[in-house]
Amino acid sequence: MAMGLRRPSAARRAPLPGTDPGEASAGASRIGSWALALWLLLLTAVVVVLDALTGSDLPIIPLLVVLPALASVFCTVRQTTGVAVWVTLVVVGSRIASTGAFWDVVFLIGFAALASALGVVACAARIRHATEMARLRTAAVALQRQILRPLPVTTRQVCVHGLYEPIEEDRFVGGDIYEVVQSPHGTRVIIGDVQGKGLPAIGTGFAALGAFREAAVREPELAAVAGAVEDAVVRHNTFSAETGETERFVTALLLGFDGGDRVQVVNCGHLPPLLLHDGAVSAVTLERTSVPLGMADLGGEARAAEWVGFPPGAALLVFTDGVTEARDVTGAFYPFDERLRQWAGLEPDQVLKALQDDLEAFSGGVRRDDVAVLVLSSPPDGERAAVSLEAPSADGSTK
Repeated sequence: MAMGLRRPSAARRAPLPGTDPGEASAGASRIGSWALALWLLLLTAVVVVLDALTGSDLPIIPLLVVLPALASVFCTVRQTTGVAVWVTLVVVGSRIASTGAFWDVVFLIGFAALASALGVVACAARIRHATEMARLRTAAVALQRQILRPLPVTTRQVCVHGLYEPIEEDRFVGGDIYEVVQSPHGTRVIIGDVQGKGLPAIGTGFAALGAFREAAVREPELAAVAGAVEDAVVRHNTFSAETGETERFVTALLLGFDGGDRVQVVNCGHLPPLLLHDGAVSAVTLERTSVPLGMADLGGEARAAEWVGFPPGAALLVFTDGVTEARDVTGAFYPFDERLRQWAGLEPDQVLKALQDDLEAFSGGVRRDDVAVLVLSSPPDGERAAVSLEAPSADGSTK
């Protein structure tokens, strides 16, 4: 099972090609017309009987005006209009047949007509909002595909499996970012967490990813790649400040794979990786941790790379704090290290599947932050050879 970029639930409900997204949203909440008519007749009969039993001292039929309001929540505009017309006719007919004061009858009829009309207006507003949200979802899916690479992906030096879950269904792209780039200097990987959420955070993340994609191919040194991303975040913050937006920083971990038994790492204020090897989990100790991207002016030292062990058959697991800071209903933090030890002997895609299910069960489906996890392992010999053969050379031909 290949575990890659998990699409949010709303994306899985995307309309079929050629279908208007608003119609698809409205259709999802449609109640069968025959079922609606049956319930409407039953409720009307009950209210009419109660009205007859209570007499003129306590008129019950005007209470039918709540039915268009209820229909506006669950039904289409056409169905809500039918309910509103039916309720208005029943109220008008019952009041005309009554012997009450003229102005009392006029008031009740006017009130029923107004309430019914408001129900139809509310239903139309709901459908319009659903249409707009469906179109925004479609645009967000396209934006996500441009910003975040679908996983898994295999390069000449590493195989990357991943899990990405934004905090909100209708946001799709959160503050967590990642990228994998095959370069002349090996495979470069970044995982990061942009401060904040929403469109401003997406803009900062896009600036960081764009700079990483270019610098990963251009720069021979991983520290220089981090410097290029730093400059991009600073430039974006300068522009944001001029337009009144809040300046943001990015915690990030940059890794460089050359196919050997060591990995180069630059830590920019991010959580260190974990090593999965021989069925055990161990923390990777990083001696050089610098400030987050966008805050280099506050750091006293230049960013530097360091090497960590990456033995054959091992996997590096990198993640954002949406995993470690997940909480259950009592407020207890997710025991990530303890749970990971149970899955250390599994394949990368199985580890991610187990983590995804366990996080969902632990948090009760309520998450406070985005979740991004990458499992980086050496590609099988067959896949490594296939990628090497298909990789384009500098002149655009294949090797």
